[in-house]
Amino acid sequence: MIDFLHAVGNHAFLQYALAAGLLASVACGVVGAYVAARRITYIAGGIAHSVLGGLGAARYLQVTQGWEWLHPLYGAVVAALLAALVIGMVSIRWRESEDTAISAIWAIGMAAGVLFIARTPGYAENLMSYLFGNILMVTPTSLWLIAALDLLVVGLGLLFYKQLLAISFDEEFARMRGINVEAFYLLLLCMTALTVVLLVTVVGLVLVIALLTLPVAIAGRFSRSLWQVMGISALIIAALTVVGLGVSYDADLPAGATIIILTGGLYLAVIGATSLSAKLRRSHADVDQA
Repeated sequence: MIDFLHAVGNHAFLQYALAAGLLASVACGVVGAYVAARRITYIAGGIAHSVLGGLGAARYLQVTQGWEWLHPLYGAVVAALLAALVIGMVSIRWRESEDTAISAIWAIGMAAGVLFIARTPGYAENLMSYLFGNILMVTPTSLWLIAALDLLVVGLGLLFYKQLLAISFDEEFARMRGINVEAFYLLLLCMTALTVVLLVTVVGLVLVIALLTLPVAIAGRFSRSLWQVMGISALIIAALTVVGLGVSYDADLPAGATIIILTGGLYLAVIGATSLSAKLRRSHADVDQA
């Protein structure tokens, strides 16, 4: 870890990686709390995997049409927002099962991505790295996009905190208060989509859900309100990102997978410790009553 901290001061790519991880942690903490409260983790998973289609399309146009300005993350943003809106509209307007819509978007997005990658000339490693994440390849262009998305997501999450809080816990109460539940539900899905794009650069498509949900679950053990969950989970993600980058740098391991292993290990440790503590308290209470 000491070597990593020294290297950060000397290498720009590590500085970009660290900045990307810290920025993503803020948006992930805010949106992850809403996702957990609303119980739409499965929707986030569908959106995450559909992003591959947008990445593939952008890369295909970049290489075959000479659109050098078209960064793959632009395609990811478009694909994620389209997936979120389709899933939301199918659920709201046609009352179809969300599971069916999610499965269709998931499969179509992944398949389209594979086809675009297959038809794109050249080496596909740069694009395939988005599957499992390669935070060390973050460029200044990517970092500016990440910062813009982060500012947008966090701004919306805080600006509409009361409305999103209401629809996350009690839709009927929200309707009684005059809140447009459908509109804010779609807004939440779009915010989730943008957060997924942020996390793709850190841990990749396959591992997005773990970082979006596990830190929130940990924070929920020590919080009494949604805003506390947001703050604590954002700090947890930031810390795990920094430690994960340090461990992966020293051990020459993939950064995304290392971050997820640390996240999963912390989650299991916290769940185990809190469960044991609860059992001990119940045991003491039973003894006192006896």
